[in-house]
Amino acid sequence: MKKLLAVLLAALMLFAFAACGGDKTETNTDADTVVSDLDYVKNNGKLIIGYTEFAPMNYYDAEGNFVGFETDFAKAICAELGVEAEFQLIKWSAKETELASKNIDCIWNGMTITPERAEAMSISTPYMANKQVLVVRAEDAEKYTTAEAMKGVAVVAEQESAGEEVITTDAFFADAEYTAVVDMATALKEVKAMTADACVVDYVISIGMIGEGTDYADLVVVDAMSFADEQYGIAFRKDSDVTAAVNAAITKLVEDGTLAEIAADYKLAEQIIAK
Repeated sequence: MKKLLAVLLAALMLFAFAACGGDKTETNTDADTVVSDLDYVKNNGKLIIGYTEFAPMNYYDAEGNFVGFETDFAKAICAELGVEAEFQLIKWSAKETELASKNIDCIWNGMTITPERAEAMSISTPYMANKQVLVVRAEDAEKYTTAEAMKGVAVVAEQESAGEEVITTDAFFADAEYTAVVDMATALKEVKAMTADACVVDYVISIGMIGEGTDYADLVVVDAMSFADEQYGIAFRKDSDVTAAVNAAITKLVEDGTLAEIAADYKLAEQIIAK
């Protein structure tokens, strides 16, 4: 009887061990399943887009509608991907952290392509040409045209932007007094309010935000000064397969004329370089 009980107990333990082993294998299989970034986005049914607010890229119009070149462009691409475009306001200086942590799925907001960014993230086909320009109050347009004239001048730019890169590396600004601000819209506000003498911003922002008929009618671009010819791209997580899908969608929007139409709506047709 004791031998029988021992055999039964051993068999029961073996069955229990096998069952546990089976569960463990199944769990590991689930854990090891790799979901691609594109599948992740499609399963969520949306592409979360990190942006900062500035015209003509992403902004609210007089009626309170969220519009802009990047806004409309992103919606058109998302329609091609079969997902919704969800826009998430971010601090530009935190953009890569937001992307890596999946608080956003891409950075799509007039982002300059640099070697460092191309190494850290996956970046789309370049779609727009840009440069950095010096913006001042109209009465100072002829004043700040030499490095000597910039000595002690208070200059601002968006933190961790291409404008900041120009100010901190170009000899023209060697003796200027630089302060970083949260975004390009704030940079313009500082100049308008006379708390800064000049700012360095993307050329495209000068198209949408300064001059006659805008809130910054008293600001102008110093025509004699431009810096850092560059290109815009959309940044995704490193090695993301969303990039290839978006590139294919960009090509389609170029071929059917949609991208050109969107650019024309925001006076950016001459800046488009995507083919």
